[in-house]
Amino acid sequence: MDALEIRKLRLYNNGLSNSPFKSVSDAVSYLGAVQAQDFSAAKWALGLRIKNSTDEDIEKAFNEGEILRTHVMRPTWHFITPEDIRWMLELTAPRVKTIMASSNRKLKLDDDLLSKSNATIAKALEDHTYPTRQELKKVLTGIGIDTDVQRLAHIIMWAELEGLICSGPLRGKQFTYALLEERVKNTRKLSRKQALINLATNYFKSHGPAQLKDFSWWSGLTVKDSKEAINSIKQKLNQFTYDDRTYWFFHHEKAEIPDPPSVLLLSIYDEYTIAYKDRSDISEARDIERMISMGNALTAVIALDGKVAGTWRKVLKKNTVEISLTPFQKFDEDEKKAVEAEAHRYGEFVGIPVKTLW
Repeated sequence: MDALEIRKLRLYNNGLSNSPFKSVSDAVSYLGAVQAQDFSAAKWALGLRIKNSTDEDIEKAFNEGEILRTHVMRPTWHFITPEDIRWMLELTAPRVKTIMASSNRKLKLDDDLLSKSNATIAKALEDHTYPTRQELKKVLTGIGIDTDVQRLAHIIMWAELEGLICSGPLRGKQFTYALLEERVKNTRKLSRKQALINLATNYFKSHGPAQLKDFSWWSGLTVKDSKEAINSIKQKLNQFTYDDRTYWFFHHEKAEIPDPPSVLLLSIYDEYTIAYKDRSDISEARDIERMISMGNALTAVIALDGKVAGTWRKVLKKNTVEISLTPFQKFDEDEKKAVEAEAHRYGEFVGIPVKTLW
């Protein structure tokens, strides 16, 4: 297997070859978790994978709690299903808290203060009250807790990692918070070993072929825990070595994997681009690493046959969405037509006509 075959199989496993899912929860459950700090881009990531879906459909599913948005891995925001949130938090949150410990000390957020802030937040969210971040800031300030931007972010993230709160429905364009126990009813509880098995199974089914360091990066688990997880499902995995790197993936019953779309317009945070430590199979000269380091300053990539081949930006105008395309190479006429078609696919998803600019 070479880099081209790796990309083809990843695109298929990632749900990008044929939009295989019928619902939002099916897509998120299959992928395990979907990175979602850029809410608009995360909706489009799901839209690419869910047959005939729209931005409105996915936002409705989010508002109704079919999927949740919370800090669960690395740490950053992810979409996750209510069925998976508790066992995944129990598995991944201790590691995230360890990563946060140094910053918390600098911010003077000790156990006593975080216990006090958790109790205050829980009280403010009782009876299906869904406050915004600014409303929580006001409540915390009212009991004498300083809440500059960084401190507030860490206080709320800590409450998420404790399994106390999660996302509530949008209020207009503003995000709100909900008590997890009110938003999520009965969910399964797993042993640590079973949680490791579940997480590794989700990852290698939906993201393989991938390496040990890719799984460790995506999950936020230590290399030791990641090895334990892989060893627990090793008998179910295929393994191969390419360019002195060992890859794992689940066996496929299908004799032939369908060809993926020749062009995709992806977010920089799409699971296809972000969920790997080693991204050399999908980009030249660490192009994508540089783009990721720019964060929201550059949030979208053009993928040509699964390989990063340029960037795109969207600007919402009064009656259109303007998509600016910047290829890294010269596209032939067929490739340009495929890009234009994908841009119009995005327009159909958001329900606004598209104008493309090269």
